[in-house]
Amino acid sequence: MSQMQPVGNLATLEQATQLGLRPEEFEKIKEILGRTPTFTEMSIYSVMWSEHCSYKNSIVWLKTLPKEGEKMLAKAGEENAGLIDIGDGLACCFKIESHNHPSAIEPYQGAATGVGGINRDIFSMGARPIAQMNSLRFGNIENERTKWLVKGVVKGIGNYGNAFGIPTVGGEVYFDDCYQINPLVNAMSVGIAKVGKTVSAIAEGVGNPVYIYGSATGKDGIHGAAFASKDITEDSAKDLPSVQVGDPFWEKLILEATMELLETTDAVVGMQDMGAAGITCSTSEMSAKSGTGMKVWLDKVPMRQAGMKDWEVLLSESQERMLVVVHKGKEAEVEKIFKKWDLTYAVIGEVTDTGRVQYFMDGELRADIPGESLVLGGGAPVYHREYKEPRYFEEINKFDLNQIADIDLAAAPAVAKALMAHPNIASKRWVYNQYDSMVGTVNQTTNAPSDAAVVKVKGSNRSIAMTVDCNSRFVYADPFKGAMIAVAEAARNLVCSGAEPAGVTNCLNFGNPYNPEVYYQFVYAIKGMGEACKKFDTPVTGGNVSFYNQSSDDNAVFPTPTIGMVGLLPKGSKHMTLNFKQAGDVIVMLGQTQNDLGCSHYLAHYLKVAQSPAPWFDLDQEYNMQQAVLKLIGAGLIQSAHDVSEGGLLTCLLESAFVDNFGFDIQQTAGSRLDAFLFGEAQGRVVVSINPAKLADVESLLNRLNLSFEKLGTVSANGIKVNGVDFGSTANYSQIYNNSLASQLN
Repeated sequence: MSQMQPVGNLATLEQATQLGLRPEEFEKIKEILGRTPTFTEMSIYSVMWSEHCSYKNSIVWLKTLPKEGEKMLAKAGEENAGLIDIGDGLACCFKIESHNHPSAIEPYQGAATGVGGINRDIFSMGARPIAQMNSLRFGNIENERTKWLVKGVVKGIGNYGNAFGIPTVGGEVYFDDCYQINPLVNAMSVGIAKVGKTVSAIAEGVGNPVYIYGSATGKDGIHGAAFASKDITEDSAKDLPSVQVGDPFWEKLILEATMELLETTDAVVGMQDMGAAGITCSTSEMSAKSGTGMKVWLDKVPMRQAGMKDWEVLLSESQERMLVVVHKGKEAEVEKIFKKWDLTYAVIGEVTDTGRVQYFMDGELRADIPGESLVLGGGAPVYHREYKEPRYFEEINKFDLNQIADIDLAAAPAVAKALMAHPNIASKRWVYNQYDSMVGTVNQTTNAPSDAAVVKVKGSNRSIAMTVDCNSRFVYADPFKGAMIAVAEAARNLVCSGAEPAGVTNCLNFGNPYNPEVYYQFVYAIKGMGEACKKFDTPVTGGNVSFYNQSSDDNAVFPTPTIGMVGLLPKGSKHMTLNFKQAGDVIVMLGQTQNDLGCSHYLAHYLKVAQSPAPWFDLDQEYNMQQAVLKLIGAGLIQSAHDVSEGGLLTCLLESAFVDNFGFDIQQTAGSRLDAFLFGEAQGRVVVSINPAKLADVESLLNRLNLSFEKLGTVSANGIKVNGVDFGSTANYSQIYNNSLASQLN
């Protein structure tokens, strides 16, 4: 029980519910404190017990995900980001997080601060960011609001990342009506650290000073964590103060100061960036992690605005701020570095042994809370939510492929061109041209066309491959299978680039968890993800849960468990690209054609069949096929590798042909439907091209591995032929593919 009653008005149940706390949670707070909380204390609990910070509705299932692996240096939940050993004394640090709700209201700043926040998670551990990726989802591209959101989000990501000096090397962009109200903006960052030289978010050593440094604190972003833990409504624009404002130039200075602080001194005890819930989160989490406490003097916090109240200072989510605990007596060393980089800084507290976080202002105690009660795994509530099978499954189960007429060969070119123009398949050149993929590349971005981005690590003969993937329509149709496919596709993209999958970070975007059908999607997606991660030996290192991605009329987005995955290219191994290399090469598909159109773009967007099952998928077959691809690449037997995904086989072949303006001449698989052969999205397939002189060796290896494969045809100098029918020139399809997105957005 607190020894002193903090100064301030006592909170009411009405205030608590307005800030997102449930009545039973308000009662639990009173029980923890042994008294009624002040308004300031209740505000602290409202953000720390929000879904965004506490994971109260998800943690019971997140704990079931695999976390063990021989390369793991930090398990999920132990640090701000995942950490794996990549050899040569180096570690790869990576994480993905959402900034969905802010981006829905103010797309430029919402996306920009998402980029800033995820990079701070990386360098607050002592890792230098080397690459960024993102996964973006928007509504109907013909809608003017969608165009405004796309342009704002892309500009925010580009301007922040380019100015910060970290290259954006890849990502994905999807459009679907389900994201009309709630766009998804997921940002991923990857960094490099020396093994044993990282720093933890701890607060040890009674009497050690606590510094804030970076930007000054303002009123932007107050209650941002609570804002991200409720549905988007027509009134959400009134929450605009919840959207933070970013400054990449400040972030660059903070990055360099942080790295110098960690590399040239032994002054740092622990460090954490200030993201959701600001000072409240960093002080309480660091204290709770160490079993210590803190005294914090809020009036010492550098402020941009006069007259800020105690709870405003505590809950502000102003960007580009860090908290660091320093060994007492080392203050001069630390402050010299802060001054060198022209950063705002101040000592705002000290470590105690009370187990409590105590916040003072103007000499008065304003809040006194057991730190453990605020955090995940401590006193924060944990719920087991009800879930039930969604009613729409009934419509999906009614689907009968036999009721879909097969396509005529003469009509196929028109379908192919329509798919090339679809914004989910068309080139994202309009987007990535606004990102600098080479800025600040002390580490070398290859920019070679491949299924995953590949970055060579400076001072090492290692390269890291990275990707973000999720086909949310698959997850909607079958959460368990769809989530397995998301993991498998991420692994497949790495493998097709020559990399061995190593670890996963995830960004789990779902609707309201209090809706039993939404929670069913979440539970079964977690189960499917766990199964696939075990199979591919890609432990989950952490990530982010974003619930409440729906409007007040229960219009939830497709369940979208975005998978961020990193892989390692073995020493001396080849970065495999997706483009055809020479006419006459043999085209082989690993895996088998399936008479399956489930959830394909052809079915959903061309034929307008909204409800269909997730496509064919077999986890064991997928794993075996990927292992075969790695063996083929390692043996130098193939010229290119590209996975069959959105748009099906014909899209895959066209994308391999576009790069150097080759063509191809293929024959349909015997016994297959033409629409399924060309446009079906059955999983477990990779297309490779082979020099004819090595074909026998490839076939021998695949036969030894007992892996099914199909010889489709050959690479040609130009032009597309299917079953002997001329589909037109490669350039014609390429023009549609490369220019469609820009024409639809402008």
